[in-house]
Amino acid sequence: MNPLRIGNLAIPVPIIQGGMGVGISLSGLAAAVANEGGVGVISSAGLGLLYKNLAADFLEASIEGLKEELRKAREKTRGVIGVNVMVAMSNFADMVKTSIAEKADVIFSGAGLPLNLPSFLKKDSITKLVPIVSSGRAANIICEKWKKEYDYLPDAIVVEGPKAGGHLGFKVEQIADENFSLEHLIPEVVATVKIFEDKYNVSIPVIAAGGIYTGQNIFDIMKLGASGVQMGTRFVTTTECDASDAFKNTYIDAKSEDIEIIKSPVGMPGRAIGNSFIEKVKMGYKHPIHCPFKCIKTCEVSSSPYCIITALFNAFKGNLKGGFAFAGSNAYLAEKIISVKETFNNIMREYKESK
Repeated sequence: MNPLRIGNLAIPVPIIQGGMGVGISLSGLAAAVANEGGVGVISSAGLGLLYKNLAADFLEASIEGLKEELRKAREKTRGVIGVNVMVAMSNFADMVKTSIAEKADVIFSGAGLPLNLPSFLKKDSITKLVPIVSSGRAANIICEKWKKEYDYLPDAIVVEGPKAGGHLGFKVEQIADENFSLEHLIPEVVATVKIFEDKYNVSIPVIAAGGIYTGQNIFDIMKLGASGVQMGTRFVTTTECDASDAFKNTYIDAKSEDIEIIKSPVGMPGRAIGNSFIEKVKMGYKHPIHCPFKCIKTCEVSSSPYCIITALFNAFKGNLKGGFAFAGSNAYLAEKIISVKETFNNIMREYKESK
């Protein structure tokens, strides 16, 4: 694999660990990935729950929690550390400002178009900005908007296809449609980005995400023009992943048919490992809830049968009766919990065998 460059950041191994919330990818996993030459990513989603001891207010606790996670990551690695900040979060601006102030290397931002992301940069900011998109059209809109409003172009672009875990940027009917597959999207976004690269003499690497699990997957998608990949699911079943062993074991125990598309309270389809909690939701045993955190702008509170952030937090802690595990389409391939180092070694071996 060729190294990846995001602005002036040199990334020896072109693998970005996906930002997985709530609590799945924190400083432990991020630092371990960074130490192997990839980009470790801290998820900013739900940090106010994890760090409620630092402040009574969820939003303030989220800020303090992100500072703490970045500090802990920096103690463990000199590698590249990023933060994932979802546009749909009600504290999007807080998390972006904190990431920049704490000098995170990269912000990855999706779950909506981060049209104003460059507005948060200061003259001395070092943080690189990487939007996550699901189409060439979205990439074009962001590039044009950022250039016109802020004289700034993305330092890279992540293209997330419909095989990803968690919330998906696709309609339900598009998820299995080949016209929306990652293999179709990558050349489309690469072509879109090249127009801006040529016009402004810059480099905007395109990073493939969603369903990337093996070295063979990496080899195949890079042949289509991707300069790097983002992988989340593969890193869940690692020793350093910040989730509970019970959460990790849901991946190891899962069969292909257990991984399903669910309807999320935030108004998007999501991919998760089916369990009793999800079945109870389908059967109507869960009831509309009072919103305790107002964490997601698009959450349909009045009709929601459960609180998404609480369900994900419960799963992170190992309470799968009170929640569920988001997972990519290939989660069932996991066999055992191993170290991040061994995971990287396996991926590199698989990649070499694909040539």
